[in-house]
Amino acid sequence: MEEVVIIGAGPCGLSAAAELQDVGFDPLVFEKENIVHSISCYPINMQFFSTPELLEIAGIPFNTPHEKPTRLEALHYYRTVAERRNFRIRRYEKVTEVVKEGDAFRVVSVNKVGVRSETMARAVVVATGYFDHPNRIGIPGEDLPHVSHFFREAHPYAGTRVVVIGGSNSAVDAALELERVGAEVTVVYRGPSVSANIKPWVRPVFDSKVAKGKIELLLESRVTRIGPAEVEIESNAAGGSGSGRFVRPADFVLAMTGFRPDRAFLRSMGVDAPDGTTPPAHNEETMETNVPGLFLAGVVSTGRDANEIFIETGRLHGRKIALALAERRKNGK
Repeated sequence: MEEVVIIGAGPCGLSAAAELQDVGFDPLVFEKENIVHSISCYPINMQFFSTPELLEIAGIPFNTPHEKPTRLEALHYYRTVAERRNFRIRRYEKVTEVVKEGDAFRVVSVNKVGVRSETMARAVVVATGYFDHPNRIGIPGEDLPHVSHFFREAHPYAGTRVVVIGGSNSAVDAALELERVGAEVTVVYRGPSVSANIKPWVRPVFDSKVAKGKIELLLESRVTRIGPAEVEIESNAAGGSGSGRFVRPADFVLAMTGFRPDRAFLRSMGVDAPDGTTPPAHNEETMETNVPGLFLAGVVSTGRDANEIFIETGRLHGRKIALALAERRKNGK
């Protein structure tokens, strides 16, 4: 019988493991890919918005000569944390089911070659993140092979026509990288301006590219259909050639529309987690859900806006969970 099982070895799951270690637990961590898989899926040249100290976990310094760490530095840092802390991590083993049985949980998992296992645990921490579940637009053509919700690097798109849907950091970063390799880029966004949260060292560069006509920016607009070589756009912008309904050629479409936690997985465990903007039921002081002994850590505890919680805040959930479980053990529960 395990005392604590953690589902997910992202930064928030690893932080929870470290906090639990610090109060005397030795948690078992399940990860369906490898540690911090979501960060490995970020664009190759990505630079974090956060400073290194805000990404630190487990009391281990994040050393970097840069003011803002890169994706590669983050991967190295979190690998180092896992190694130094000697976490028990079952890599490439996906948890498929969590069932409450009396005062314990039966955790069902399947490894990369299909072998099924069952692990009993007194408490479970769900730290599954959200990167595998993009926010779908729900338009015809969204599932065509040249459409993606993920962007890794610009080279495959060199010399092509790319429509980027969205106005957040991910959309702006992708547009800039695409323009640098010679892609013809159109950014389509429903708002009157791109997000106010664009990284301050990036925003002037993007605005300059738009002003010079190197990137086409269509505001107050949305893609209504994706075809094999074009997209249909509906715009509410006043005046100009970009108003009304029109078509833009597109060899590729990048839908940078964000991601969401898997609410269905939580509901299967008995957690009150309706779809929509309401966060799953949990005590913000302990992170325990309406299912006794089942806790949430990181972005999985949020509502629809996954950006409410990032590493710098989600990493603190582990301490709340550790203190709650330590107090419970002290009282013999």
